Amino acid sequence: MSGRQRPAVLTADAADLDMLCAVIASAFHDLAPSRWLIADPVARRKVFPGYFRLYVEQALATGLVQCTADRTAAALWLPGGPAAPGPAPGYAARLAAATSPWTGRFVCFDGALEARHPVGIVHSHLAILAVRPDRQRHGLGTALLRARHQVLDSDGVPGYLEASDWATRRLYLRHGYDDLGPPIQLPGGPAMYPMWREPRSP
Repeated sequence: MSGRQRPAVLTADAADLDMLCAVIASAFHDLAPSRWLIADPVARRKVFPGYFRLYVEQALATGLVQCTADRTAAALWLPGGPAAPGPAPGYAARLAAATSPWTGRFVCFDGALEARHPVGIVHSHLAILAVRPDRQRHGLGTALLRARHQVLDSDGVPGYLEASDWATRRLYLRHGYDDLGPPIQLPGGPAMYPMWREPRSP
C-alpha cells in the first residue's frame, strides 16, 4: 500500500449479511473449486449467494467476520481446535435446500476439507477471504489479513486455511503461511492447499 492509506478494517454484523454474501459469491464465481462444484456458470451465479450465506451466518454466530469500510472485501474466521463448535443445527437440510440438485458435490467438498482440518490444537480458521472482482489487487485482502494476524500474534494463536489455487497459495506464503501436508485433491477436480501459520512474536 505504498503511497496509499491502508484500508480500514471493520467488524461486520447481521446488517452486512446480504451484501457480503454477494461479494463472496462474485469473488469465488470463477475459481476452479467453484467450477467443480457447479459447472454451469448461470446456475453457479444463482446458487452461490444462498450457499455462502451459510458460511457468513456461521461466522457471525460463532466466529468473526471482518470487512473493509466499503464492504467490498470480507474475511470469515471460525474457531478451530478441540472445543470448536460444529456446523449449525440444521446445516445439512439448509445445504440441500441451497444447493440442490448439486448437493452431493457440496457434501463431498465439505468432507474433503474436513478430513484434512487440524483438530488437536486451538487455532483460527480463515474459512473465506473474498474481494469483489473489480476491487482486487488494491490491497484489501492484505489489509484484512494483517488486521487479524496482529491479534493472532498478540494472543499466540495459529491460523489455518485452504488456498483455492496456486496463485492464492503464493499470496498466503507471503503472509507467513506454510503448506500443511500435501494438497487436498477434489475427486476428478482441482487441488486445494491446506496451510498453517504459526503466530509471530510481537
